[in-house]
Amino acid sequence: MATVRLDMKRTREILRLKWERGLTHRQIARSLSVSAGVVGSTMSRAKHAGLSPTTLDEVDDEQLERRLYGVKASEEKASPPPAPTHIHNELKRPGVTLELLHIEYLAENPNGLRYTAFCNRYRKWRERQDPRMRQVHRAGEKLFVDYAGKKPRVVDRTTGEVTEVELFVSALGASNKIYAEATATQQLEDWIGSHVRAFEFYGGAPEALVPDQLKSAVTKSDAYEPLANRTYADLGRHYDCVILPARPAKPRDKAKVEVAVQIAERWILARLRNETFYSLGELNQRIGELLKDLNDRPMKKLGSVSRNELFERIERAELKPLPTEKYELGHWKKARVNIDYHIEYDKHYYSVPHRLLKEEVEVRATKSLVEVFHGGKRVASHQRGRPLAGHTTNPEHMPASHRAHAGWSPSRLIAWGEKMGPHTQLMVESILKDRPHPEMGYRSCLGILRLEKTYGAERLEAACERALLVNARSYQPVTAMLKTGMDRQKQDDDGAATDIPSHENVRGSDYFH
Repeated sequence: MATVRLDMKRTREILRLKWERGLTHRQIARSLSVSAGVVGSTMSRAKHAGLSPTTLDEVDDEQLERRLYGVKASEEKASPPPAPTHIHNELKRPGVTLELLHIEYLAENPNGLRYTAFCNRYRKWRERQDPRMRQVHRAGEKLFVDYAGKKPRVVDRTTGEVTEVELFVSALGASNKIYAEATATQQLEDWIGSHVRAFEFYGGAPEALVPDQLKSAVTKSDAYEPLANRTYADLGRHYDCVILPARPAKPRDKAKVEVAVQIAERWILARLRNETFYSLGELNQRIGELLKDLNDRPMKKLGSVSRNELFERIERAELKPLPTEKYELGHWKKARVNIDYHIEYDKHYYSVPHRLLKEEVEVRATKSLVEVFHGGKRVASHQRGRPLAGHTTNPEHMPASHRAHAGWSPSRLIAWGEKMGPHTQLMVESILKDRPHPEMGYRSCLGILRLEKTYGAERLEAACERALLVNARSYQPVTAMLKTGMDRQKQDDDGAATDIPSHENVRGSDYFH
């Protein structure tokens, strides 16, 4: 006679009514609309399988059916079912789909499950896992970042004062690999520094950063269009990452890091509770030791594979390579270009192109560099100068006339004057000496020296000689003499001209007596 297989719901009810209520086979048969023979057969199988009222609650329906009836004939011929943890991990790799995995599964198991059964089996397994695992994150796609609610402590060695510090935590979406470190605050400088060190820890950068909407990450909190902090967005551009802040009051947006924070609190902070640290350096050294142990621990829900193993297998190769230069924190400030085409930052002045006079610009300053932006485009870059240390000027930012002026020095002007002749050299020296500051005479000297192009070195030397005799030490007398030809007139022993023309407009020396 063929064996009658009852569904496990009625089988459990037969056993319960017999063991707990003590009903007869016929009473149970009438209650469940089965034959008394089926009731007797079920009780006999239960006894043979060693089941009892206590062990019945310890087995699920699938195990109960196997113990009572053995393996189905169809199951004996079927290939082994696919491992759901393998499917789950493989789906995190770029381009991998359930259809592809099913094809690969059938290649090894020709009598295996058909596609629909294959998918249903995986989906049922996934639904039984922690709800936070339902999001499937592609390898290299997202890095979730946050601070722990519980805080480690540092003790002042001298005073014994205890200071609470912050615990920064990050987790990669696909491999769940965790990074953690202690920082003094949650302020922008610590926040940015933690990201840079996290990227170095992972050896690459993700496609997107998913922070909570804290002030160091978001300037304007909003459920739909949060505005990322300017410096944080700058960090994202440097590492080619998109900033995707989690929505307020939506913990599932950052479920990965929520779990990572819990794990870090349990497996790092809890293990530090009886230890004392006198500096952030000591604390972070110990955190690093515990972090390695944490990432090497098997994850039971994912087939007992560790975070490090999963990271090496599916995620390391998908991260973007880090830039050659480490990101340097920059502070932003608005400034207006002064009339001398310089802007002020931290009591030092930096030049910008002269065409931007009186325009508003944005200044980004790091410890070593000052950059100026106009209309979203960088227009100037300077090495950072010391406060109260004057000006930093790029000659290319100057107008042509200023640029020519700035290229001269007193010694260079005198040397060029010497090439024209001794009197021209003396004229240059006199002009520079007579001015309160040498730079005030630069333009006058340049004007005199450029007269050589028009009148020649010989005439310029003669004009300077005649101007010096009358104590005229400036550009205007020299150029006037050249224009009127006075440099060509003969001089008497006293230095006066002897060939002065005679006409009614010449007043003569008697006029002044």
